[in-house]
This record gives sequence, structure tokens and C-alpha cells, in this order.
Amino acid sequence: MGLFSVLFPVRILSPALLGLALLAAPSLTGCVTARKYDDLSARQKADADGKAAAERQLQATTGQLQKASDELAQLRLTQKRLVTDSTETGNAYRKTRSLYNDLNTSYDKLLKNSDRELANKSSDYNKVAKDLARREAELGELETTLQKSKAANDRLAADLQTREVRLTELTKALADKDKAVDDLKARVSKALLSFNSSDLQVKLKDGKVYVSLSEQLLFKSGSTKVDPKGQEALKKLATVLQEQKDVNVVVEGHTDNVPILRGTAGLTDNWDLSALRATEIARLLTTAGVSPERVTASGRGQYVPVAPNDSPQNKAMNRRTEIILTPKLNELFKILDGNSAAGK
Repeated sequence: MGLFSVLFPVRILSPALLGLALLAAPSLTGCVTARKYDDLSARQKADADGKAAAERQLQATTGQLQKASDELAQLRLTQKRLVTDSTETGNAYRKTRSLYNDLNTSYDKLLKNSDRELANKSSDYNKVAKDLARREAELGELETTLQKSKAANDRLAADLQTREVRLTELTKALADKDKAVDDLKARVSKALLSFNSSDLQVKLKDGKVYVSLSEQLLFKSGSTKVDPKGQEALKKLATVLQEQKDVNVVVEGHTDNVPILRGTAGLTDNWDLSALRATEIARLLTTAGVSPERVTASGRGQYVPVAPNDSPQNKAMNRRTEIILTPKLNELFKILDGNSAAGK
């Protein structure tokens, strides 16, 4: 009732009452003035219009009401689903909360255990860190040593290369020297080929050419003067030596162990005899054209025998003069001096 009083504020006359009013109109015409009739007609029309408007409004309101009812039903269904979802969500929440509590408890336990483990690990870490620092220090020392070793190795490599060059030069110089000695021996042997091998021998020893001349070829017993045949051999040798200007000459006189005869002029012993014979031969070589500065004379006496002085044959072998021919080794000495300087 309240809703209709709000929706329909104007009272609407029923059709019966309206008909009665219309039937009574002729009888009332005489007593009702025209003005009042017009007012009544206007009111009747207004009422009819109001009724039509009210019916239209009722239809619109009814439609809205139905729509509102449908929406309300939908809302109730939604509410029911929300209630159901809320229940499920609540259950899930409670389960999640319980799981969270369990996890939190486990976490606390793990955290306590982790603190203990962390303390242990921290101690281990400190040990490892100290060991690592020590090893890094050792590594630094090793690296420094390695750098020094590398520098030393580089220096040694450079020195080795220099030495290899010098060794090559030395090897070549030695080969050249050996070749020169061989050539010298061949030349001397060829020049003295006419002499008896028992009186004159040419041989190589210690990189030198030894020309050994017997006393029989050069001297009479106890004499320091060279016989003509010996002089001929020395002249031929001097001819070869004039061509070989890079050869030094050492003349060594040798005797047996038989003492010289007393009273021999200017001689005290075999040493004097060997020295004077060597000097005489050196003088003959220089007279024949060999430069004196290349010649050295020395007497060895009886002290360097080639055989025991126990027989006439051996004693004859020991009474000899040896002319030692040595190629000058200036180039070789330069290389050796260079090596010595490089090694300091």
C-alpha cells in the first residue's frame, strides 16, 4: 500500500462513479452553471490523463522492479558463491597458515643450526684464508724467482749464442791450424825427402811438426859445428820456412847420458853441449833467411831422452836435435781471449 501511495499520489475515480456522474449531468444542468460544468469536464479529462500516465508509470516501474528482482537473485547467487569461496579460501588460509607456522618453526631450527654451522665454517674459512694468503705469498716469491730465472736464462741464452758463435770460429781456426800443420809437414817432408830416414824424421805431435835430426847427420862427436851434409838439410828446411812466415821455430838440442870429455873447450857438461848445438843450428837457419825473431834455441841436455840409455843404439837415438815448427796461433788466441772475456 505504501508503494502504491507513492506511485499514485492522485486519486482515480472508478468507471461506475464516472458513469453516474455523467447520467446525472442532464438533471443537474439546470442547477449547475456552465462554468462548473467546464470545470468538471476539465477535471475529468485531467483525471483520465493522469490515469494513463499512472498506468504507463506503473508498467515502467513494474519492469524496473522485475529487473531489480533479477539482479537481486543474481546477487544472491553471487553472494552464495562468495560465501562458498570464502569458506574454501578460509580453509586454504588456515592450511596455509598452519604450513607457514611449520615452515617458520623449521626455519628457526635451521637458523639456529646455521648459526652453529656458520661459526664452524667461519673458523674453517679463516684457516683456509690464512693458508691461501700464505700460498699467495709463496706464489709471489715463486713468480719473482721465475722472473729472475727467466732474466738469467735470457742472459745465458744470449751468452750461449755468443759462445756458439765463438766456438764456431774456434773450430774453424783449429781446423785451419790443423790444415796448416799438415801442409807444413808435407812441405818439409818433400824438401827433406833425399835424406836417410834413419838420420832425419818428420812427424806430427801435439799439433806441431817435429823435424828430428840425428847427431850423425849434423855433428861429429863432441863438436858444436854442423857438418856440410847437415848444413844442406838446414838450408832446404830454411827455404820452406821462408815461405811459411806464420811458423815459429824452436831448436832443441839433446844428448845421451855419457859425460863429455874433460877439457873440452867452453863445455862443462852435456847441457852446454846441447845448448851450443841448438844455438849453432838456429844461427844457420837465420843465415839461410829465416827471421831471427821466429827462432828460439834451447838446450835440453840428457834430460828428455826418447829411449833408455842402456845400449849404443838407444844412446844414438837420444843424441839428436829437434826442430819444432809451430804455426802462429794469433787468431786462435784472439778467439780464446774473447771467450775468456765473455765468461767474466
